[in-house]
Amino acid sequence: MNVEKNGLYEGEAEALGSNGEGIIKYGGTTAFVPFCITGERVRFKVLKTAENGKIAYGKVEEILTPSLNRVEPVCPLFKTCGGCDLQHMDYGAQLDFKRTLVENALKKLGGIYVRAESVVPSDMQLRYRNKLALPIGVNSAGETVLGFYARRSHRIVPAEDCFIQCEWIKNLIHSVKTYAKECGLRGYDEVAGTGELRQIAVREIGGKFIIALVVTRAVDVKVLLRELGKYFKDFTLLINLNNSRSNVIFSKEWRLCYGDGYLEAEECGIVYRAGAETFVQVNDGMRTKLYSRVLAEAGQGVTAVDLYSGGGLLTAMLAKQCGRAFGVEAVPEAVRCADVLAKNNGLQDKMTNICGRVEDNLSAVLQAAQGKKVVVCDPPRKGMDAAVCRKLKDCGADKLILISCNPATLARDLKIILEGGEYKITSVTPFDMFPQTRHVETLVCLERGE
Repeated sequence: MNVEKNGLYEGEAEALGSNGEGIIKYGGTTAFVPFCITGERVRFKVLKTAENGKIAYGKVEEILTPSLNRVEPVCPLFKTCGGCDLQHMDYGAQLDFKRTLVENALKKLGGIYVRAESVVPSDMQLRYRNKLALPIGVNSAGETVLGFYARRSHRIVPAEDCFIQCEWIKNLIHSVKTYAKECGLRGYDEVAGTGELRQIAVREIGGKFIIALVVTRAVDVKVLLRELGKYFKDFTLLINLNNSRSNVIFSKEWRLCYGDGYLEAEECGIVYRAGAETFVQVNDGMRTKLYSRVLAEAGQGVTAVDLYSGGGLLTAMLAKQCGRAFGVEAVPEAVRCADVLAKNNGLQDKMTNICGRVEDNLSAVLQAAQGKKVVVCDPPRKGMDAAVCRKLKDCGADKLILISCNPATLARDLKIILEGGEYKITSVTPFDMFPQTRHVETLVCLERGE
């Protein structure tokens, strides 16, 4: 017996899926129901079926037997906003889920059977994010709204706060709303392609802010500067002109309105610079823990090759410890920041930054790197190009250190790297970079066999 759309059913969550949803077997149907916890018996409604009823997607109507790991979510928008997935679980259960998530992805998608270490916990489970990208749009009444996208949609859920963002988000939202109302500016309508304000993006490092307003046409920002100045002491404001109909946040057209256009901060004795497009880990405390582990694994007296190196912070740490490091990054702004970083920290003779795609530059960099080599890879969520993985498989480095925020693409990439047996995995360590969400950062270390 299979379930039917709009039907009400009862069942027990036997496990959690990759998105943190409960997996419930009912007759011949496997139902995926968000906001359940393993072992809970629930009443759920079927919203959609697939494969002739063998697969179903539903929502919880009632928790019949709550788990001891269930807690009350702190955010009133939880279940409505698409940002958090696990606020209904206590923190220990969240960590257990993420460890299992990594192990299952490696096993099912990569054929890699390995035991992951315990998840390295975040010291902050709330208010930890230093980065924000907030869409600005219109509701069904045509009114301008700021908030977060609902799950699996581009419908904006209006928000005044977010509990995984730092406290400054409330002042930022207030400033932008005041600006829009006072200046008669409208949020962007994706369907009609109308409206001036598309997005507000912010990064905070050490109490300093870089704020980027994405607009469809040039706008006067005097009122916005006035409002931001009430709450933010040290900030820079950029405008990004993006009138395309795509979902890409930034275009290539930037205008500096106030400040220097970048931030400077210090991490582990390295003074570094970041711009609006420069990658920096979103959780400061976990970034320190992650990079400390990378340095411990890299060791000394080697040449480090840092792929997808962003603004060069980790490259500089590796250069300082190892003695020589190469960084490869495709974003020109980030490479410019890395070059300034090398100069400001006196690392010009130890650190070389290369602007370009990893797949186009990896062979030359590996050839230039002399002696014992350690390769560090921290690619974007989509993972590495297959050609890069194949080159890494035969690169001859003594150690490979992979950092990934996506267990699925990590498993795919590792499967290629492990072909032929040149390398073996020595450790898999998840880091909880993103508490309250299904996302997890993973560090995998591989060593070359004798």
